[in-house]
Amino acid sequence: MRLFPRSLLWRTVLLIALLMVAGHLAWLPIVQLAEREPAVHRGAGHIASIVNLSRLALLDAQPDKRFDLLRSMSQQEGIQVYIGDPKETVAPLPDDPPFMKPLADELKQRLGEDTRLTNLRNGMPGLWVSFRIDGQEYWVRLPRNRIGPPPSPLGWIGWGVLVLALSLIGAFLVVARISRPLRELTRAATQIGHGRVPQPVTESGPSEISTLAHAFNQMANDLQRIEANRALLLAGVSHDLRTPLSRIRLGVEMLDDKMDPALRAGMVQDIEDIDAVINQFLDFARVTGEEALLTECDLNELAGSVIERYRRQGKDVTAQLGNVPRLPLKSAAMQRLLTNLIDNALRHGGAPVEVETALENGKVRLSVFDRGPGIPEAEAEHMLQPFTRLDAARSTSGSGLGLAIVDRIARMHRGSVRLLARPGGGLEARIELPPAKTG
Repeated sequence: MRLFPRSLLWRTVLLIALLMVAGHLAWLPIVQLAEREPAVHRGAGHIASIVNLSRLALLDAQPDKRFDLLRSMSQQEGIQVYIGDPKETVAPLPDDPPFMKPLADELKQRLGEDTRLTNLRNGMPGLWVSFRIDGQEYWVRLPRNRIGPPPSPLGWIGWGVLVLALSLIGAFLVVARISRPLRELTRAATQIGHGRVPQPVTESGPSEISTLAHAFNQMANDLQRIEANRALLLAGVSHDLRTPLSRIRLGVEMLDDKMDPALRAGMVQDIEDIDAVINQFLDFARVTGEEALLTECDLNELAGSVIERYRRQGKDVTAQLGNVPRLPLKSAAMQRLLTNLIDNALRHGGAPVEVETALENGKVRLSVFDRGPGIPEAEAEHMLQPFTRLDAARSTSGSGLGLAIVDRIARMHRGSVRLLARPGGGLEARIELPPAKTG
């Protein structure tokens, strides 16, 4: 299970989220410490003012009116004043929450060191603050909501969550603008890898991305121009060779009675080999230029038509065609692919040659089997390059383009080619094609 996302978009969003959470957790205690002292000063000033006003009100009131005054203060202001008992003992204010101790110290500085404070008296909770009038102790009871503690951390956490959400939204929008052209570049690069010419990438976004898109478009145009020049060169050279080759063959045919039959047969065979090489040059040059559109085709039907041609020529080519879905294919190119594989198997592996189709692991498999010497595993990938042949095959005819053409056609169809050792000896040339896209 992958916990860390792979895309640039979600990696950036996750990184910003982690940084914001870490930063929020780091400065939350700092904010609390910075807020605590001003809050304690405000709360102590507010409480001291209530106590002093209560003392002054009792001092100015006539002794027989003090109880009525205390009742009025309790009903109208929520401030309750009680006469203290000289013998009573009360517990000091607890240290939790943390602002209580500095609040008590601040009140003693404002009201006097003989001021006593507690949070529970006679079973009644609240903030109790004492003062004296003519030696008589009084207690002012304030409800907790009048104390004015420092702001709750939950408030800061809420603001932090809001800032985090806004930051993530902003990060998503910013990175989405970057990832969109990157996805377009990836799509275009994949098409080039499959041998197709992609549409130009939109040159928009930040300067770095637009510069990259411009360079990619330039690269794609250069590759297309190089490929066109190479195809034109191969086609031109191959075409120009055809004329003198035809004259040579005509001359050999006219020397029917004037040369050794074995020598003549050898020259005819050499001419046919040269003609086959020229055909491969032409195939390699035009393999990406024809059949621009893919059409829904039955792979088994294509394979059957190719195999039937070899059977009519007396070649030992058998088929085992499985149940495979219809695929978007370039039919002429796929027939050329299968022809090259069968020719390669007959030339280097010998008969019998077996062709097999099947649906495996969600992909369509096309395999051509032979019982020849096979290809060493270390050379298998190298054999897909143009003009490459095994040392053992250098004495045989061919240009070394057959497997390169197969590889190019497979990549045109988003497929792959693998050259595998066949159990019991021989080679399996395996083509794997993805199924048709749906939806």
